Amino acid sequence: MIFAIVLIVLRWPIKQTKNLPRISFTHQHFKILRLKTILIIDDEDKLRSLLTRIIRAEGYEVIEATDSKSALKLIENPEIDAVLCDVKLPDGNGIEMIRLLKAKNPLAEIILLTAYGNIADGVQAIKNGALDYIVKGDDNDKIIPLLTRAVEKSQLQKKIRKLETIVAKRFSFDSIIGRSGPFLQAIEMARKVAPTDTAVLLSGETGTGKEVFAQAIHHESSRGDKSFVALNCSTFSREILESELFGYKQGAFTGAHKDKKGLIEEANQGTLFLDEIGELPLELQAKLLRVLETHEFIKLGDTKPVRSNFRLIAASNRDLKVESEEKRFRPDLYFRLNVFQITLPPLRERVKDIPALADHFISHFAEQTNKKDLHYSREFLRRLETYAWVGNVRELKNVIERAVILSDGELQTESLPFDIQQTMQAKGKNLSAFSMASIEKLHIQKVLNYSKGNKAETARLLEIGIATLYRKIEEYGIR
Repeated sequence: MIFAIVLIVLRWPIKQTKNLPRISFTHQHFKILRLKTILIIDDEDKLRSLLTRIIRAEGYEVIEATDSKSALKLIENPEIDAVLCDVKLPDGNGIEMIRLLKAKNPLAEIILLTAYGNIADGVQAIKNGALDYIVKGDDNDKIIPLLTRAVEKSQLQKKIRKLETIVAKRFSFDSIIGRSGPFLQAIEMARKVAPTDTAVLLSGETGTGKEVFAQAIHHESSRGDKSFVALNCSTFSREILESELFGYKQGAFTGAHKDKKGLIEEANQGTLFLDEIGELPLELQAKLLRVLETHEFIKLGDTKPVRSNFRLIAASNRDLKVESEEKRFRPDLYFRLNVFQITLPPLRERVKDIPALADHFISHFAEQTNKKDLHYSREFLRRLETYAWVGNVRELKNVIERAVILSDGELQTESLPFDIQQTMQAKGKNLSAFSMASIEKLHIQKVLNYSKGNKAETARLLEIGIATLYRKIEEYGIR
């Protein structure tokens, strides 16, 4: 073994050896700089000491262990990135140690050192989870490059794990703000259906958080580590929707210069979220129904079927049952989607959640705009709680963003849009969120949204005259 130590010294670059005594980092420095940490496990004091000095000269922190027992305690330190372990230890075998070390710190990369290498041990070491297996003396030049690769791999895995934790927390049901009765019921239903592969239909008004629920269902399912692919069906024309969903082959139409995967194929093993599915053209509804039944589809311009195993979550602000009865939505697709329906209540039915939502959005936008110690007045909150919120949580978020930009310190009613400042006044009278006049205003606004601003169609659906509609719009200040 003395011969091996001499070889390490002789074969190490002169410049690095000369500089060894100049390295004088303290443990406090290491903590501040967050240097990469290496665990060396070897019972030979001289070799372990030399390796420690050489590795520290490269800028690493080093922790030493002389046997398996002490190493298994030290490896629990999550800051350890890589391990240099001798094969022959006084109380164990390095090859068998790999599994024990990995069980306690799965993100640490392990490199085995041996005085006498053989192929069988090398193969077994790799199978057990080692990054590499090197021979002392013969492979000394590989130690630092291997450690560099091991540390980079370990730190990348740690970053990925951290991001996964952040994503999981962000999209979990626990992150959804709301503790009112109907909303809690919706969360409980979503929790129960999440572990299954059942299709889910999320219904509710625009802005109630349907996509937030869809992401939570996906991330708490067995497909949570796979793709979540979302498409708003009201955004595109029929032709673009078809190519986006099903993809196409090169030459399928003018401009198709290369093959393109559709979102159904991209969602394979994951989740496909179709928002505003009520806007999907009838002919595409038929194609989607076939995909749901067979898990196969044919790209535009192709003849061979493509398989895709995905879970479908759909959302709509329309009543698809009514739409299917009036022949605007296929009844067979509606029944296929309606296996498990969750209705999200509008914000006006969960007034108790407004303070928590306001706090969350104020904190979020305060951080974005670099403002500190923002809070709201009692009157500011009262206006939020008595407003009808046609746009629901999405509208509240936009209103809070505006208020944060306009405010310093305390958010006052003056930072709210004019219609909220007036708190739904009609002819000089304050309307509560539960008065008949406020309900009438809200209903007219909903029908206007449904008809996309077409006042003649709105009057027809409301079964009132067009002049009456214009009078109501002026009376309630509807925009």
